[in-house]
Amino acid sequence: MADRFVEAFAEYLHRDMRLNSWGYASDENLDEADLLKIKYDGIRPAPGYPSQPDHTEKTTMWEAIKAKELAGIQLSESLSMMPAASVSALVFAHPDSQYFAVGQIGKDQVTSYAERKNYEMSKMERWLSPILNYERD
Repeated sequence: MADRFVEAFAEYLHRDMRLNSWGYASDENLDEADLLKIKYDGIRPAPGYPSQPDHTEKTTMWEAIKAKELAGIQLSESLSMMPAASVSALVFAHPDSQYFAVGQIGKDQVTSYAERKNYEMSKMERWLSPILNYERD
């Protein structure tokens, strides 16, 4: 029940951003069917989902917004949020933003990404293993 509540609250907050806080869609009047079809402007991708498969970016988010200090939401060793009934996302308001999925990635992409994040290759491969298009060594 807590999971459903927090997801519903995330929908509510996103709607409030569109209509009030950011106000870029103040005339929005969508019914439930349109909301489920994502007929609103903007997106809110979350770490671990198809458009943001790298869970390690949660640590960057947590540090930037001081989630542990200000909200008491901690990250486990596997980067699960605790309490479990927690959500996180990046919110983009641009009307042309769309959800997408990151497809399979090659070793050259993982190598480049690991270098930019200053991660060892094996660690980066472990976190990205579901989307690798090659067998790990």
